[in-house]
Amino acid sequence: MSSHIMPTYGRLPVTFARGSGAWLWDTDGKRYLDALSGIAVCSLGHAHPAVHRAICKQSETLLHTSNVYGIAVQETLASRLAELSGMDNVFFCNSGAEANEAAIKIARKYGHSLGIDVPRIIVMEKSFHGRTLATLSATGNPKVQQGFEPLVEGFIRVPYNDVAAIEQALTQNSGVVAILVEPVQGEGGVNVPAADYLNRIRALCDRHHLLMMLDEIQTGVGRTGKFLAFQHNGILPDVVTLAKALGNGVPIGACLAHGKAAQVLTAGNHGSTFGGNLLACSAALAVLETLEQENLIERAERQGRAIHATLTESLSGILGIVDIRHKGMMIGIELDRPCGDLVSLALEQGLLINVTNEKTIRLLPPLIIDDAQIELLAATLSGLIKDYTAQVVTL
Repeated sequence: MSSHIMPTYGRLPVTFARGSGAWLWDTDGKRYLDALSGIAVCSLGHAHPAVHRAICKQSETLLHTSNVYGIAVQETLASRLAELSGMDNVFFCNSGAEANEAAIKIARKYGHSLGIDVPRIIVMEKSFHGRTLATLSATGNPKVQQGFEPLVEGFIRVPYNDVAAIEQALTQNSGVVAILVEPVQGEGGVNVPAADYLNRIRALCDRHHLLMMLDEIQTGVGRTGKFLAFQHNGILPDVVTLAKALGNGVPIGACLAHGKAAQVLTAGNHGSTFGGNLLACSAALAVLETLEQENLIERAERQGRAIHATLTESLSGILGIVDIRHKGMMIGIELDRPCGDLVSLALEQGLLINVTNEKTIRLLPPLIIDDAQIELLAATLSGLIKDYTAQVVTL
């Protein structure tokens, strides 16, 4: 590792040289099953031929011209996203944090249009919305906020999956203009809310004339078994943010808006030098086409159930297991103790996983994972968890 890189990451002792599908190979030729997908990014797996072709083809003509000019492939992608989501328009950027910044700016400008001098947004405990100052301030994790004070004001925090707490916040605070929430909390521990949670938030927003804003950075683009997680609930939010899997590794973010929210930002209000350039949009179009052609969204729901069922059976009766949660291909295994060491132990066994919220093993496999790979994933991880919990109990 280069000593000239800022030490902002606690990197694992491995460097990958190539990948194919759900597999990665390190510089020594060792093979690993990727059950993390670059943190929900490479949903089509590694080196997918459709994405490869799209990137190569686009690079032969143009990569970037800026948003001063028309970009045909950007228009095509925006139309496709609007069709898939039911939203009206799209602002393109480069990351999830930038997409959420755009959403926050929409909420604030919407509030000012109503004559509200200090617009406020209700956000959730244990949420994660990014690491820019505004999105860090919206995030419900004091640990990642420490050292960056003063934080941006205007956020009211309530417990996740608690509609009564939202109602109480609305009665106790003036100037609320929006509610920002993840359909499933990823970084917070793969927290899956009650089935009607989003429906009740939608009803609250309608009653109080608020913008319902959904952070689908991790849940979107097929991860939960629908193109967008809110589609499980039969509702339509005012703002939705996307990134991660949209480009399958090519950086791209998107803030989608509907109805009154779609009319808030006008020329000069917001912008991005690289956002929605030709290369990123070409890659994203290839992703959307592949999801449809290979029926990967429906497959995600089926394979997610298979992983959950297999893990539930193999870990049955094991001390230390608190819960096994899933929504499509988002799987969380919560232990009753910190389990960060399992990441390194799994790496030694050729398996890539993640631990979030200290006690939850998070799995975000590529949507193309096959049945044999699911069996290998479950067998390897179950064995590691059994050994780990037994050792901790013994100690």
